[in-house]
Amino acid sequence: MAECEEKKIYRLEEVKKHNNVQSAWIIIHNKVYDLTKFLEEHPGGEEVLLEQAGQDATESFEDVGHSTDAREMQKDYYIGELHPDDQFTQNPRSKYVTLGSDQAQGSGLSNWLIPGLVALGVALIYRFYMSS
Repeated sequence: MAECEEKKIYRLEEVKKHNNVQSAWIIIHNKVYDLTKFLEEHPGGEEVLLEQAGQDATESFEDVGHSTDAREMQKDYYIGELHPDDQFTQNPRSKYVTLGSDQAQGSGLSNWLIPGLVALGVALIYRFYMSS
C-alpha cells in the first residue's frame, strides 16, 4: 500500500460478510486482509483460511508460528484497519505474543540461552555436591 494512500477503515460487520471462497477477508492484529486470491496458494490449504474468514484470526495466525516471509507477504493482502470501536484487545493471559506486522520475531538464540544457562548451573551445582 503506498504511503500517500489514505488508510481504509472497515467495520467488523463488513468483514464478517467476507467469509467464503468468493471473498475471504481476515483480521490479524486489527488489520484487515483480503486473502481471496491467496486461498489456493496457502501452504496449509484454503480450508484453514476459510475457517477463519470473516473474523479475527490473530490467535490462529500466531499459534501456527508463521515465518518472517509469511509476515512480509501479509503486506500484499492488506486492505485496511478495523474500526477503533470494533478492535480486539490483547488478552494479557493469551498464549501468543502480539507482534506488529513490521516487527520481527524474537531470536531463537534468546529463547534457548536462559534455559541453557539455568541447566548448566544446575548441572554444575549437582556435580559439585556429588563430588563432596
